[in-house]
Amino acid sequence: MSTRWYPLYQQGNPQLRIFLPNFWLKLVKPEHNQPKNVVEFHCSMEMTRLDVKNYLEKIYNIHPVHVRTRIALGRTYSPTGIKFVVKEDDVKIAYVTLPKTETFTFPDIFPKKTEDKSDKALLQVKQNFKNFAKKNKTPGFPSWFIT
Repeated sequence: MSTRWYPLYQQGNPQLRIFLPNFWLKLVKPEHNQPKNVVEFHCSMEMTRLDVKNYLEKIYNIHPVHVRTRIALGRTYSPTGIKFVVKEDDVKIAYVTLPKTETFTFPDIFPKKTEDKSDKALLQVKQNFKNFAKKNKTPGFPSWFIT
C-alpha cells in the first residue's frame, strides 16, 4: 500500500500541492459463484462502504445499488525449517451489487487454444513419417529397392 508524505507547510511558499487520497480498488475474480450483478474488489483498509460507492460513481461512472465490505484475515504459517510464524497482510474485500439490468462477467484473459495451421502441418508431418517407416521395415535396404 502506498502512503503519501506531503511536504510541511512553510509560510511564504506557493501552495502547488494536490492532496490525493490513499484509496485504491482492485478487481478480483471471485472464489465462489456469485450472481451476475455482484462484483468483488480488494480495497484499502481505510475505505468505508460510502467511500467505495463514491469512488465508483465519481471515477468510473458506475452506480452501485449496495456495497458490503468485510476484512479477510491473512494466513499465518510457519515456513519449513524456520522457528517463527509468518502472517500475511489482511485484505478488505468489497462486494458491489449492481442494478438488476446490469451484469458483469470477469474477462477471460487466457482464451482456450484453437487449432492453428501449424498444428495441422505438424499432424501431416507425423503421418508422412509413419507412412515412410511402414515402407522401410527391412534394415539395410532403401525403401525404393524393396518395392
